[in-house]
Amino acid sequence: TNIISLLLPSAEDRRNYPEVLRPMVIACDGSDCLQMSIAAQLCQLEAGSGPQRTQGYDDLLKKIFASENVANDLVAYVQSITSDAVGIISSKPLLSAFVSQFRACGNNDVKLEAGPQILQIIGSKVVSFEQQDTDLKLILADAYEADDDFTNSAKTLQTITLESSQRQVSDDEKAKIWMRICRCYLEEDDATNAVSYLNKIKQIIYNVADQATRLQFQLSQARISDSQRSFLDASTAYHALSTESVIDEEERLQALSAAITCAVLAPAGPQRGRQLAKLYKDERATDAPEYGILEKIFLDRLLSPAEVAAFAAGLKEHQLAKTSDGSTVLDKAVLEHNLLAVSRIYANITFGNLGKLLGVDADRAEVYASGMIESNRLSGSIDQIAGIIHFNTKEPKNPKVELRLWDKNVAGLSEEVEKITTALQREQPTWYEQQVGA
Repeated sequence: TNIISLLLPSAEDRRNYPEVLRPMVIACDGSDCLQMSIAAQLCQLEAGSGPQRTQGYDDLLKKIFASENVANDLVAYVQSITSDAVGIISSKPLLSAFVSQFRACGNNDVKLEAGPQILQIIGSKVVSFEQQDTDLKLILADAYEADDDFTNSAKTLQTITLESSQRQVSDDEKAKIWMRICRCYLEEDDATNAVSYLNKIKQIIYNVADQATRLQFQLSQARISDSQRSFLDASTAYHALSTESVIDEEERLQALSAAITCAVLAPAGPQRGRQLAKLYKDERATDAPEYGILEKIFLDRLLSPAEVAAFAAGLKEHQLAKTSDGSTVLDKAVLEHNLLAVSRIYANITFGNLGKLLGVDADRAEVYASGMIESNRLSGSIDQIAGIIHFNTKEPKNPKVELRLWDKNVAGLSEEVEKITTALQREQPTWYEQQVGA
């Protein structure tokens, strides 16, 4: 079906189409000439042949882009140049020229309106126009992304033919398209679909030479781990990315900040401790806004509510999501860290007092402590009858060693008391004499 047959359904009319189409002309403003409508000109061009027809289509395309009804006329134009009347030999170069002009169009709304319709027109003949179809889909995806419509961009990119007998698609090209789809889904916080395309890239990543694609792959891995709350994996990936010299310094620092944030949110334990040590020893860490909380966690110091609130202000939405017990990931991470910090200070403590230090009730303190002990992230044992937790009790202890340690602690305490007494005698002799004499 071509433009002529659509406008002139009668065979008689088609034989005499110049006379029948004469009423379709419109007057030029401020001139004596007559200008044929776009539809009429397309009909005339379809009936032509040779270089003159090609030149006629090129001239008409320029007029269309300068007109007011651009989107609809572009759709009609593509329908005409891909019709059977024009033929595949002429259609390919005409469509390629159209793609170049369409890409250069600065009106994003025109692309969004005309693009899907044009793709539908050439969809039934995609075998003949695979390269042009791919180029148009990339242009339309750009337009969707410029409009912050990442879902439709991803869906458009998904329809690109990557396995074909008509053209060879390299692993680099495949990875670029899959990577772009993955990033679009990440922009929409759709980790499920993002993972499926990241897994496709994993199968060919070692064949990909393009450095930008490889870096985007690393970043997407980190973002997916982050969004799925695998914070330790995310921290490791972000930190590795922050050491890539090809990335701008500002972006490397952003990756380092993300690595610190994810390490803070990761479950307390030996693995997290090793990651925190790696980040703390990184000389660049002092420039990160999160350095203060990183230092306190690494040095096993208790975190105050004010420090936690300041850190929470910079977190993303998924990092503040509620867990099954109603607390946030940060609440849980801070509670577990403070529990570890308490274990460095106390040999044992009642759950009532532990709860006060952690800012929770005794029952919840016991639940968290038992969970960490079971997962080997805290060394200790629980006396449920007495309501006491004993820290660092997993290793069997030698009574003689324990006694020597006790004696050493008593001696140390006595020395500290003696220092205080001497200082009081020197600074407040009158008061000292009164107290000692009494």
